[in-house]
Amino acid sequence: MSKFIQAVLVSDEKADLRQFIGQLRTHQERYFLRNQILQEFANYCTEHDKPAYFQRTSLLGELLTYTHELFLEEESIWLILRPKIASQEIYRLTGDLSGWETMPVRELLALRDRWVDRYCSNLLEIDFGPFYKDAPTIRDPRNIGNGLEFLNRYLSSKLFAAPHLWLEALLKGLQQKNYNHTPLFLNERIYSTEQLSEQVKQALKLVGQLPANTPYEKFRFELQNLGFEPGWGFNASRVRDTLELLDRLIDSPDHAVLETFLAHIPLIFRFVLVSVHGWLGQEGVLGRPETAGQVVYVIDQARSLEKQLQEDIKLAGLEVLGIEPKVIVLTRLIPNCEGSRCDRRLEKIQGTSNAWILRVPFRTFNPKVTQNWISRFEIWPYLETFAEDAEKELLIEFEGHPDLVIGNYSDGNLVAFLLARKLRAIQCNVAHALEKPKYLFSNLFWQDLEPQYHFALQFTADLITMNAADFILASTYQEIVGTPESIGYYESYKHFSMPQLYHVVNGIELFSPKFNVVPPGVNQNVFFSYSETSARVAEDRERIKELLFYKEDPNIIGYLEEPSKRPIFAFAPLLPSKNLSGLVECFAIDTELQQLCNLILMTSQVQIREISDAEQKGEIEKINQLIEQYHLQGKIRWLELRLATADIAEAYRTIADLGGIFVHPARFEAFGLIVLEAMSSGLPTFATRFGGPLEIIQDGENGFLINPTDLQETATKIKQFIWECEQNPDYWQEISQRGIRRVRDKYNWRSHTKQLLLLAKIYKFWKTSTEGNKEALIRYLEALYYLIYKPRAEQLLEQHMQR
Repeated sequence: MSKFIQAVLVSDEKADLRQFIGQLRTHQERYFLRNQILQEFANYCTEHDKPAYFQRTSLLGELLTYTHELFLEEESIWLILRPKIASQEIYRLTGDLSGWETMPVRELLALRDRWVDRYCSNLLEIDFGPFYKDAPTIRDPRNIGNGLEFLNRYLSSKLFAAPHLWLEALLKGLQQKNYNHTPLFLNERIYSTEQLSEQVKQALKLVGQLPANTPYEKFRFELQNLGFEPGWGFNASRVRDTLELLDRLIDSPDHAVLETFLAHIPLIFRFVLVSVHGWLGQEGVLGRPETAGQVVYVIDQARSLEKQLQEDIKLAGLEVLGIEPKVIVLTRLIPNCEGSRCDRRLEKIQGTSNAWILRVPFRTFNPKVTQNWISRFEIWPYLETFAEDAEKELLIEFEGHPDLVIGNYSDGNLVAFLLARKLRAIQCNVAHALEKPKYLFSNLFWQDLEPQYHFALQFTADLITMNAADFILASTYQEIVGTPESIGYYESYKHFSMPQLYHVVNGIELFSPKFNVVPPGVNQNVFFSYSETSARVAEDRERIKELLFYKEDPNIIGYLEEPSKRPIFAFAPLLPSKNLSGLVECFAIDTELQQLCNLILMTSQVQIREISDAEQKGEIEKINQLIEQYHLQGKIRWLELRLATADIAEAYRTIADLGGIFVHPARFEAFGLIVLEAMSSGLPTFATRFGGPLEIIQDGENGFLINPTDLQETATKIKQFIWECEQNPDYWQEISQRGIRRVRDKYNWRSHTKQLLLLAKIYKFWKTSTEGNKEALIRYLEALYYLIYKPRAEQLLEQHMQR
């Protein structure tokens, strides 16, 4: 981009740049983001009668297209350019445009501190760059999120280049695997790589003489005499396939064969899924504070994991040893459970044999606090002791160590970090939604926000856990590195300033193979199509219809004068980020849309009573104000409901029965599980284009993407769909069926789980069979934990003790 800047400064467009900067200086602001820059430049082009091409294809137009931030100082102009995804370049131009220079990240961070008038010299710099210096990294940003494939190729090439080391690593990995001290795969008869190679051929000769369907028990002892313990297969055919893969690895190693081989053998039996905040249960919790898609995700993932593990164990022939997989969802026990089951220590997950919710209470520092639900923003002081107590409980429940610990959200990821370190388990992170990019400038103004949000704790925890994780699951590519127009969730941690606390010079390596895009699925036994009438319960159908359209209740606001109108349905927590008030305003300002449709909202609250959360109060007040201001009585129903998951699914189907639509108007959605649920139920869906739905929905093909900040455009897009449905009676059905197929083909739990298990196996294999040493990184992370995180957590605990 430096050549680009130079080209502008030596061309006739230098005068335009000077005039444009002069125009910006007339504003009070001295800092501009990309959208503001482009809008100001559009205004400049209009005012100066520039030809249409100038705005985008001129040198200056292209330069400003890549400019994501612009700072104006008295004697200089700073441009922060994003020439391609996951990269950034910083330039400072002289005020008279006579020259320019590239600037280091630390100078940009200091500039931002000056902008908010909180500059401090000699600040701590956090830099993870040296720890990734010699580690494998992806080159092409298009391949970010395909970490497994890259890492497998890279490490395979390294090991296969030295055959002796490779075979030693393979032998070591197979020798170490056992279940409750019962050896798997190999016994003491095979103690060298030469023996392994020879005995594999003998074993293949043995099973090759047997009928394909011969049960493993029939030739188990013959294999043991050759040095092979259970784990290779349940019959002669499966054992032969697995041993042939091993034989190929020994004679002519290849990364694809290695991946297939590891997929064939069971290496993982015990999972911990950590989800601490909110109300984690199976009934009566959805709609409670901070309890939404994450709870559904974790419970469904646990069910799917157990099912796949059982299948893998059966295929491997390990049923003869009585091996049974176990999945534990670790969460917090809430003594004052408010009618839920969140005060029960152990709860079996419905539809499973050995998957459980294990609840561990927070230690009682102040009963007024720890006996009750605690917001995710206040939870930080209790996580270390929670992890200590949870470790003991997990060892009891598993009767051993777990193989993999998966953290969910920032607090769960921190607990996963603490547990994985102690239990010697693989650590996986799932962010769901990182708070930092959700709140604009939250890092720069962290001191102002600290009393309510405690971002200093959360952002520090995020830095620790994302760098500690062996691998990270992201639901979408843009969750990691965004789009050409906007940065990704993880990318926002690359470098940032916490004024007067620390500067992050390099917070995460975005090109690390630890990142893997593995989208979740939908429980299609629950969220099935409205057209599957035989699977629907008539009584539930009528009950939900009565609830949505007719029932009078203190927790339901509004009525419908014409219930037969096509319904617009929205279901989300009452948070500004979910933007339900924006949807109400969109409906309110378009009388034509009101003539065509009714609006039905389903939220966790409709009344301000007993709400301490300022954000929820603000949303409730705004929606009520819009209803009054635009006289929406008779056109809107607003329901405060905490429905069971099956009832939520039936609500989608009930709206679909009437030819309705689902609208998800979030300002940003990290993924959008709720979008998948609506589409899977057969409901045509309109969802925000900012975030995960951009990758879920193919606009106009199987759903519709909307800009939630442009209310009139959103209303017009909905009306165009309805008009098309009226002109073409099959159009609604076409979009509905395409949405169902999209979810069924790409977003299913079986695919998610098979990929997750393969990730866990391969990362575990490489961690145990290579000499990669993370100890220096772990010590660095522990320093951040004990010197920055823990003292601040203790300060917050002191505040809680005084309540």
